[in-house]
Amino acid sequence: MSSPITAAPYTRAVVSAMRKLYVLLAIREKWSLADSTSRYPESLADKSFDNTGLLLEAPFDPLRRQMNSVLLTVDLTKAVANEAIERNDSIVVAYHPIIFRGLKSLTLKDTQQQSLLRLAAEGISVYSPHTAIDCARGGLGDWLADIVTGTPADPKEAEQAQSEPVGDESPTKVPSQDVGESPPDGQTTLDVKRPTYMLQHHPSQLSLNDTALKLASKQHQRYPIQATKVEGYPGAGMGRIVRLAQPVPLPDIIDRIGLGLGNPRGFPIAIPQGKQASDMMISSVGICAGSGGHLFSEMEKAGEEVDLLFTGELSHHEALAAIEKGKCVICLFHSNTERGFLHSVLKPQLEETIAAEWNRIRNEERTKDGLSDGFLEALNDEHFDIQVSEFDRDPYGIMISKAELG
Repeated sequence: MSSPITAAPYTRAVVSAMRKLYVLLAIREKWSLADSTSRYPESLADKSFDNTGLLLEAPFDPLRRQMNSVLLTVDLTKAVANEAIERNDSIVVAYHPIIFRGLKSLTLKDTQQQSLLRLAAEGISVYSPHTAIDCARGGLGDWLADIVTGTPADPKEAEQAQSEPVGDESPTKVPSQDVGESPPDGQTTLDVKRPTYMLQHHPSQLSLNDTALKLASKQHQRYPIQATKVEGYPGAGMGRIVRLAQPVPLPDIIDRIGLGLGNPRGFPIAIPQGKQASDMMISSVGICAGSGGHLFSEMEKAGEEVDLLFTGELSHHEALAAIEKGKCVICLFHSNTERGFLHSVLKPQLEETIAAEWNRIRNEERTKDGLSDGFLEALNDEHFDIQVSEFDRDPYGIMISKAELG
């Protein structure tokens, strides 16, 4: 009698942890959920084009057991697949799905299929959250909004920023209410007393907390560009609109984004012709991770006007149209608006959640009969590790002349 084919027990713990992240975060932050038993909201993903969830479930082989480790990445490229294989990871959590559309074959001629086949042969699974994380409250959209608003990295700093003026400004409060309530105009109003995450996404940037605090804004209004239609997730939706209580100079917003995204050497900015960045005062921002053109178009159709569009990429004509209307545009290249989330938010959340899930699965599996020695060995290994890929990067970079640096 052959043993049942199953994924590695640790891989199952990681997938379960990903699906539970939202409800655990909601309980900790005292959000109002219609269904308190909800798991991580894969249902929030945009199924019109997206493909989220467990995309590759590799069989467990006790003869070549993987490490209890997760590799986080935005894109699952050949370099990242090599990294996962060399590290002997159990699962890759890839923000962008490596499978978007149905496959009629799996061959080595296609580089992405080649990576999938190699990972499966090594016993490494692949999970993708993508737009479910974009949409979720406290997810990628809110992380970018935290950066734009200068939300402090430390909860104690958040309390201090609320109670003390910054410079000569006096605190200005935008009326707020619990997320579960509906304001008169149907929008969700938030102040800075919400989940706060590290603005810096690399350990070398942690010393910049003081600067981030000095840039902290006062109260602001925040709500999705497109609210989700899925019941039970108030405040969730695609993109974010931020309305500041007081206008902020564009260079200050640029400084905040530089701090939050790891001090990039440069990134594209578009402003109306005849204006300088220092001339522009920003009271409202439309935010979309990745490619924002379609969502910003829907925002305008809904009658929502903003001063600044903040996204990863925007087409030439979309940027032209924006500055013709007096708007500013900041683009960071597609995945640069997403990668820092892995370091700042997803990694620490998973470290907390996987610990509980791994203990639960180990205890449940040990009660079953007929377990092989190899399977028991896997269950007895309580150690686990979560790392962010060192090889994942956006295909675009900025090349700067040495003469300009001199």
